[in-house]
Amino acid sequence: MTFEVEHRAAGSAARAGRFTTDHGTVETPVFMPVGTAASVKGVFHRDLAEAGARIILANTYHLYLRPGMEVIEAAGGVHRFCTWDKPMLTDSGGFQVFSLAQCRKLTEEGCRFSSHIDGSRHLFTPENVIDTQRTIGADIMMAFDECPPGDSPRDYAAKSLLLTQRWLERCLPPLRRNTTTDSRSSPSYRGAPIPTCGPERRSSCSSSVRTAMPSAASPSENPPR
Repeated sequence: MTFEVEHRAAGSAARAGRFTTDHGTVETPVFMPVGTAASVKGVFHRDLAEAGARIILANTYHLYLRPGMEVIEAAGGVHRFCTWDKPMLTDSGGFQVFSLAQCRKLTEEGCRFSSHIDGSRHLFTPENVIDTQRTIGADIMMAFDECPPGDSPRDYAAKSLLLTQRWLERCLPPLRRNTTTDSRSSPSYRGAPIPTCGPERRSSCSSSVRTAMPSAASPSENPPR
């Protein structure tokens, strides 16, 4: 994937650009409809296209549980599975794991959780989340992160940030393994969003993410340059 900045606003960090993927070009800034299970509920693809949608977001957690990776892989990837021929981004499942606070356990290894569908037990790690997104065949994939509550105490948010940084380092080997052998796409990888823990730690984390990853998902008050 390639990205070009086409214009920068004078006096602010606002900018316009475009990124090109194997499934098309997207001009930024862009509104990205959410298609949790690779489908925007109640909206036909043709209507999305007519409305100007150029990229949609699908959810790793939900696709992993249903229909499952065997079905997605047999279909030839998520684009063929849902017949969407434009770019697609998958999140890491970190927010869904956060929302399962009553039925999940976070450790250094990753997150063990119970499916909201049938109660079956599963493990998400930084490594297998990347492998899962590669199987899905997204154009843009997110690194696995812990998503703390917005009102977390500062010390908890700081610990969460450090855990996410360590998980990011573990994402790198699977990212670099066989990145050009998947005929469905040549995906781009995004560093995880930065928890709320103060500007100093956020700036430090932002720098380390950009060093490790091709690009980063950043808070709006500190956009990547």
